[in-house]
Amino acid sequence: MKTVLKHIFQHKRVYAKLPFFDFLRDDDLSPRERLAFFPCMASFILSFGDLNRLVLRVEPTDDPWQKMINAHTYEDDHHWPWYLEDFTKLGHDDVKRPPGDTLRFLYSDATIQNRLLAHRLAHLVWGAEPVVRLAIIEAIEETGQVLFALTSSIAAQYQHDTGTELRYCGEYHFNLESGHAMNNDHAEMAGIVLTPAQQQDAVQRVDQVFEWFALWTHELLAYAQAQSRAAQPACEMAA
Repeated sequence: MKTVLKHIFQHKRVYAKLPFFDFLRDDDLSPRERLAFFPCMASFILSFGDLNRLVLRVEPTDDPWQKMINAHTYEDDHHWPWYLEDFTKLGHDDVKRPPGDTLRFLYSDATIQNRLLAHRLAHLVWGAEPVVRLAIIEAIEETGQVLFALTSSIAAQYQHDTGTELRYCGEYHFNLESGHAMNNDHAEMAGIVLTPAQQQDAVQRVDQVFEWFALWTHELLAYAQAQSRAAQPACEMAA
C-alpha cells in the first residue's frame, strides 16, 4: 500500500494546481465571489452521506479492512447538514424560485459532473475488494484536503467581514477532516501488504478518482465564473 499512497500524493500535488484552486486562491476576488460555486456542488455533497452509509459501509463484517472503512463512514456520513447551513448563511435561501426551477437546475447540464461523481464512485467502490476500497477512500480524502484547506481561509475572511461563521466551508469542517483522515491510520495503511494484482487495481482506481474529481472542479469553476458574468451587468449599471 505504501506505493499506492505515494501515487495518491503525487496525484494530489497535480490536483492542487488545477484552475479551480487557483480561482479560490485569488485574493483579488471577494470571499463571496470565490464561494460562488457553492450551489453547483449540492448534488454531490448531499449524495456523499449516502455514499458512506449505503455504499462504503458494510455491516456486519469480519473483514478487518472493511471494519476500518466502516469506522471511517461514521465520521463522514453526517457532514451534509453543515453544507445546508452554509447554503443558508451565504444567502442562497433568499433567492425564491419555484421548486420546478430548482429541480431543472439540479438536473441541468451545468451540474452533470456533480451528479455523475457519486454514481461513478459508487460503481468504483462496488467493484473493489475492501483492501482496495481503502485506497479509494484515501484518494477521496486527499481531494477534500485540497478543497477545504482553501475554503477554510476564505471562510475566515468571510467571518471577519460579515460576522457569520461558515461551518462546512470553514475551520470547523476542515479540522475534523484533517483530524480523522482514515482515522489517522496512514502508518497502518502504509504497512498493508498488497498482492501485485491488488496494487495494480488500487492504482487504476485511484487514477479514476482524481480524473473524476478534476472534471468536478472544472464544472464548479465554470459555474462560479458564469455567476460572475451574470452579476457584471448589474454592477456596471449600479456604477
